[in-house]
Amino acid sequence: MKKSMAALMLAVSVLFTGCSAAGNGSKGVEDIQKIKDRGVLKVGVKVDIPKYGYKDPKTGKIEGLEIDIAKQIAKKILGDENKIEMQAVTSKTRGPLLDSGEADLIAATFTITEERKKSYNFSEPYIKDGVGLLVKKSAGFKSYKDLDGKKIGVAQSATSKKALQEEANKLGIKVQFLEFGSFPEIKAALDSGRVDCFSVDTSILSGYLDDNTEILPDRFSLQEYGIASKKTNTELAKVVNETIADMKKSGELDKLIKKWGIN
Repeated sequence: MKKSMAALMLAVSVLFTGCSAAGNGSKGVEDIQKIKDRGVLKVGVKVDIPKYGYKDPKTGKIEGLEIDIAKQIAKKILGDENKIEMQAVTSKTRGPLLDSGEADLIAATFTITEERKKSYNFSEPYIKDGVGLLVKKSAGFKSYKDLDGKKIGVAQSATSKKALQEEANKLGIKVQFLEFGSFPEIKAALDSGRVDCFSVDTSILSGYLDDNTEILPDRFSLQEYGIASKKTNTELAKVVNETIADMKKSGELDKLIKKWGIN
C-alpha cells in the first residue's frame, strides 16, 4: 500500500511539473501572439545618436542602424517592417520601459554585460566597439593620460564610466565624472567648457565630430551591443536572434553598417 501511495504521489508530481513547464514554454509564445494581435512591435530606440538612432529635425523621421534592424524584426513577426512603434529612450529609461512592458524590445546602443544579462535577454551582438574620448582640438590633449585632473562627461547608467575609471587607476591619474541624461547634453557641455572630454563608444562619438573636435587614439573596454527583451519573453528573444543571424548570414547587416558609416 505504501509503495502504491508513493508511486501515486510521484505520478502527480511529474504531472504538475510537466504542466508547469508547458505553461512556462507557452508564455513566450503568448507574448509573440500579443504582438501579432496588437499589430505593432513596440521598440525603445535612441533619437540622439547619429548613425544608430537619430531623429532628423528636418523630416521628423527616426533613422539609423538600430532602426533598420528593428524593422527587420517587425517584418519577421508581422510581415511588414512598417508595423513598428518607436519610443525614444535614454540610457537611464530603457531598462524600466522593458520592465513595465511599455516596450517589447530595446534597440538603443544597449551594451551587453553579465550583470545586465541577469535582468534581460540579450541578442547576439550586432556591433563591437570600444570606449573613446572626444576632446577639443584646441585643448592639445594627445592621450587619456593628458586628462589627469580633468572633467569627463558620460551618460547616466552607461558602462563607459567604469571602463574609464579602471583605466585611470592603471595609469595613476585622477579624473572627475559628470553624468548627463543625453549625448547632446554632453556635447554641449564639451563645447561650453563644462567638461574637458565627452566619452562613450567610439562609433557614437564619430557622429558628434565637428571642425573643433577630435577623437583621441585611446580605446578602452570592448563594448558589444545587443537587442534586449524582457527575461520572460523567451520566444521573442529567439525570433530576434534568428533575425540577426539571418542578417549576418545574408550580408545584410554588413551592408547596413557600411550604409550608416559605422566603423
